[in-house]
Amino acid sequence: MQSSLALLITTLLLPLALPAQPQSLREESTPSSVNCSQTLSVHELVPGSMGKDGLCHCVVHLANDLIPLKKLEQLQSTAQELMDKYDQELLRVANASLILKLLADSDQHDLCALRQEVDSLKDQLRECEREKQEVASGHSGPPLPPGSCDHGGLQKVSRPFVVQLNWRGFAHKAGTWGRDSAPNPDSSLYWVAPMTTDSRYFDYYQMYKSYDDLVLMKNYEKRSFGYGDGSGNTVYKNFMYFNYYGTRDIAKLNLSSNTLVLRRPLPSATYNNRFSYVGVPWKDLDFAGDEKGLWVLYATEESKGNLIVSRLNTSTLEVEKTWQTNQYKPAMSGAFMACGVLYALRPRSTHQEEIFYAFDTNTGRERHLSILLDKMLETLHGINYSPLDHKLYVYNDGYLINYDLSFQMLKHKPSKLPAEKFSWFPITPKPVKPNKTSSP
Repeated sequence: MQSSLALLITTLLLPLALPAQPQSLREESTPSSVNCSQTLSVHELVPGSMGKDGLCHCVVHLANDLIPLKKLEQLQSTAQELMDKYDQELLRVANASLILKLLADSDQHDLCALRQEVDSLKDQLRECEREKQEVASGHSGPPLPPGSCDHGGLQKVSRPFVVQLNWRGFAHKAGTWGRDSAPNPDSSLYWVAPMTTDSRYFDYYQMYKSYDDLVLMKNYEKRSFGYGDGSGNTVYKNFMYFNYYGTRDIAKLNLSSNTLVLRRPLPSATYNNRFSYVGVPWKDLDFAGDEKGLWVLYATEESKGNLIVSRLNTSTLEVEKTWQTNQYKPAMSGAFMACGVLYALRPRSTHQEEIFYAFDTNTGRERHLSILLDKMLETLHGINYSPLDHKLYVYNDGYLINYDLSFQMLKHKPSKLPAEKFSWFPITPKPVKPNKTSSP
């Protein structure tokens, strides 16, 4: 198209490019029989002849209204403008074509994302239908009553529910929170204990009479108590248990009076960040409460850092019984107890954890799991299980989040079912006899 426009403009300009001369112009020529006569709208050619040079020589009569040079320049300028506009329009067409292609690619991407979302919804629908069928067939049932262990172990974990940022602010990334872990339906106590900004020192905590008070930040009691080490705290029967700062001692705090009522060393336990969890410093002693009582999770030099589980006497803080696992504690990100079963976690990515290991203190058997747990931020600090609502309360880099735990329902009572029914491996570590109490 561009070449055709240039040819048209050149054809129009050729007869106009003659210099201003008299109206009649005659060139020397050699007579020839060649007829060169033509008729144009702006001039007239008189019959001429072909010269020796092979060129046609004609007499040209120019019209009286020959276009002046100034108008010629204007016409050339107009032609150039037309050429420029043509180039601009061609560029616009190219840009429009590119934009249409990008829009088509974007639509294709959005369509793929939409299809993925639809597939996800279909998966959720299938899961819902499966659970519905389990309920109908007796494999699942109504929610467990508070404190019940009539189930076959942990089956899955819900998505995280974010409650709020801790009351001291985002800088306090380490800490722990939850509710009284004793299976007492009359208790509605919630507590939050952020650590100092160095993620070690436990110095303040707040208590709330109900979950609504916690969410609305009202009717709370703020307490100061500067003797805690790490984020392994738990609350059991209105007493808080924690690692006394800089020692292997277990400390028992009366929440009603905010007074230390008992302190006792945990035999052979390492401390001062010797065998803490991966990514969670200073959590040498990790306390847990469940349907079976009060527990402490730790490591010793004799166990070479492998996790040890001990059940405590809540009145004396003496170790009643101890089990040693074959899992290295610094490779775990945390652990909790439910119905006397230890559940251990490890990080898979910045947004997901895996409950990968279980140890049943009731039978002395262990098994490997793969229950995924999504998280809001990278590090899970304090982890506490509540038998009252079967929730997991997690302090996640400054945020208070919780999860609903689902357990495998039983058709029959557990006493009538063999342990192998729940895929427990036949590994039975012998209980470890605790060493004599020693000073830190």
